[in-house]
Amino acid sequence: MKNFNMFTRQKWSSLYETQKVPVSEVQLNKIKSVNDKISLIDVKDIYIPLVNLIYLKYELYKDTIKKQNSFLNINAPITPFIIGIAGSVSVGKSTISRLLNILFNHLFSNIKVQQITTDGFLYSTKYLKEHNLLNKKGFPESYNMPKLINFLEMVKQNKNNIKVPKYSHEYYDILPNQFNNINNPDILIVEGINVLQISKDTDVFTSDFFDLSIYVDADKKNIKKWFINRFELLLDSSFQNPQNYYYDLAIGPRQKALNYANDVWKNINLPNLDQYILPTKNRANIIIHKDHDHLVDKLYIRNY
Repeated sequence: MKNFNMFTRQKWSSLYETQKVPVSEVQLNKIKSVNDKISLIDVKDIYIPLVNLIYLKYELYKDTIKKQNSFLNINAPITPFIIGIAGSVSVGKSTISRLLNILFNHLFSNIKVQQITTDGFLYSTKYLKEHNLLNKKGFPESYNMPKLINFLEMVKQNKNNIKVPKYSHEYYDILPNQFNNINNPDILIVEGINVLQISKDTDVFTSDFFDLSIYVDADKKNIKKWFINRFELLLDSSFQNPQNYYYDLAIGPRQKALNYANDVWKNINLPNLDQYILPTKNRANIIIHKDHDHLVDKLYIRNY
């Protein structure tokens, strides 16, 4: 980590003093992912300073584009500033993405911010089954990377109303004919385990489009604990819906379901983390590290 400056929670929180937190506990509870934890103190100490740092980088980005266009004597719009957020499953990427979006809307209301998850670019369950990839879900080959690259290209081209397929964790699949629309934002947050990975399917990579990248980090033993806990909470809400992917596990013996979850961690999530996700950490501009209780204890800011 020689190319990063490390900040303890206390040192980081001292960089930007604020008395007012522009969100409520009710709002935080609405944006939290299952089994994630976040508090108003986290917002004040960690995420308000982070949003202000990102805003600084965004303003520098705009200024650079304007000066470049002036030098080249071209009249071109400023392209969206894209933030990539990477990290393991169950580490809290989605919660952080939603929180950053909300904080930007409150603190910098003149900026249009949108967000997506790369889950929408997973191949359908049908496709994964047909290509014997269901047990590789989340691995690089389970994503339609050319489609994701094409999406990012359209964003940078200032295209309007770009459709992104919706993914459901409840049904464990892409939802047919359901989309999120990305409509020429100033800032786009792209969250997913694969955003910093290098794909074999294309010579252009997702990270080529990012103007800032964040990696959410934690010890593996903690991530496993969070994954198993989230799995149990999902089971508790799945037994009422026979269409839910986890329904059969939810209505059966709990130990059998937990054995299944441990097998998924051991045979899918952990190898994916070790082989494809964790090696991308040092490619990020910012690393957010969490302790055993989802509390951010350290941040790393890239020097070069």
